Amino acid sequence: MCNLYSMTTNQQAIREAANVMTDRTGNLPPLPEIWPNGMAPIVRNSEAGRELVMTRWGMPTPPGALKGRKVDRGVTNIRHTDSPWWRRWLGVEHRCLVPLTAFAEPEHLPDGKSRQVWFARADGEELAFFAGIWCRWRSVRKLADGETEDDLFGFLTTEANREVGGVHPKAMPVILTRPKELDLWLTAPIFDAVRFQRPLPDDALAFVNAPEG
Repeated sequence: MCNLYSMTTNQQAIREAANVMTDRTGNLPPLPEIWPNGMAPIVRNSEAGRELVMTRWGMPTPPGALKGRKVDRGVTNIRHTDSPWWRRWLGVEHRCLVPLTAFAEPEHLPDGKSRQVWFARADGEELAFFAGIWCRWRSVRKLADGETEDDLFGFLTTEANREVGGVHPKAMPVILTRPKELDLWLTAPIFDAVRFQRPLPDDALAFVNAPEG
């Protein structure tokens, strides 16, 4: 599963690509390493149009998986969109675009160790978007903070294409690259939107070096 990605492009590129009307992120620095439970930008629908905001990575964990735990660190990747737990957040009011410039998958090595292998678009374009969902939720994300109310996000996963499958055969993130795809993910009826839960074509991704801060 993808539990590490980067977003190092500038805000204006995100605003233009996703037709953002309101930017609430302030001065957004490059984010070469975004980890679970960290803050990252998303584009979501609002009454005033699309807005760019900072949210925490990790949707609420289903209650059955939280038994005995005091902290909910969240679910970063969502595969089973037919589950009632996730389906409640598939309407347009809870869909979002998660900007990225590269993402990593762990490769398990023969000596038992692992390393992060990074992927980016192979067509030379820098910016892409995960197909995401978001919600506002009260939970204990960090024990020291106690219960807090946070805007949370995660993104969909699907079967791996050839490049990702060579490193992580089970899954890859759902990635959107075309303007029409971005618009439809944020606006289309659920029946049409879930059709985007599919891998990128083979050869659409390239191996890249780890992003620099």
